[in-house]
Amino acid sequence: MPPVSALLPDFPWDHLTPYWERAQAHPDGGVDLTVGTPVDPVPELVQKALTAAADSPGYPTVWGTPALRDALTSWSERRLGATGLTHRNVLPVLGSKELVAWLPTQLGLGPGDRVAFPALAYPTYEIGARLARAEPVPYDDPTTLDPAGLKLLWLNSPSNPTGQVIPKDELVRIVAWAREHGVLVFSDECYLELGWDTEPVSVLDPEVRGGSYEGLVAVHSLSKRSNLAGYRFAFLVGDETVLQELLQVRKHGGMMTPSPAQAAAIAALGDDTHVHAQRERYAARRTLLRGALEQHGFRIEHSEAGLYLWATRGENCWDTVSHLADLGVLATPGDFYGPRGERYIRVSLTVSDEGVAKAAARLS
Repeated sequence: MPPVSALLPDFPWDHLTPYWERAQAHPDGGVDLTVGTPVDPVPELVQKALTAAADSPGYPTVWGTPALRDALTSWSERRLGATGLTHRNVLPVLGSKELVAWLPTQLGLGPGDRVAFPALAYPTYEIGARLARAEPVPYDDPTTLDPAGLKLLWLNSPSNPTGQVIPKDELVRIVAWAREHGVLVFSDECYLELGWDTEPVSVLDPEVRGGSYEGLVAVHSLSKRSNLAGYRFAFLVGDETVLQELLQVRKHGGMMTPSPAQAAAIAALGDDTHVHAQRERYAARRTLLRGALEQHGFRIEHSEAGLYLWATRGENCWDTVSHLADLGVLATPGDFYGPRGERYIRVSLTVSDEGVAKAAARLS
């Protein structure tokens, strides 16, 4: 059997190093618009909650405290319309990337099983399938897939990288198809709070799920909405049978969210004020960057939600990356997200106001 590393592609971000070196050679330094890592402060109420829980000498539980589970169910009911939840319908996880990468393995998938994900997608969906030695299957429309051997279907709305949102009627159609064929649906909704031109809808919306959570799990994160990427806190909501099975597996694996991070999450989930404030920051940066890109000759596609602008000049993405590097700006080549992205770049809004202003000035 080959080593696990042999199953994986090269880490794509390493290929950007020479372009970043060129961008940094700009007289005023480089502006990195690639990785979507938050740069704004952690909300004060969250910091206080973390500090207050600092004296936590004992082991936390994988399922989290009852107070955390109350916070998760309350937020999900308020924000997603996921009524009638109990603690058995929620599960905290150690950041969403860990969950995406190891979910097929934790579900017991392996050779002969198939894992489907969007053709333009966050690379970790494919990595998760490969780690489990299952077959990765990119799609344009999941309902056109051959359901044979298909065990897990990933949705991503709003999309990373494109910012595209799956309309409600489309979600209804996909859920009906998946249930008809016994395919488990995991919907990555980590950017749900960041709708710009449209309001994203959860797969757990009553009109989408009908009267049941069967076969449906939504994935959410506090990294973007609350600037808590460094706290590594995400959570699952949905089918209790699936989540209780994952809970047992994760107990054996010792996948425990630290107690201070649980306390911080409770504070973050109970407060919407800081979320609105952060949205305003991103909205201002989005307006400035979008205008500058369009003035520079880019066409923006989709980008109706989320933290990225999906842009093209009608050329190979690496030519665009090279062009921007000469201006002191680094962008992500679209082919990091699949062959369909070869003529696009992804531009992140998770840059300081000063950095956005510099980038916009250089583009303008």
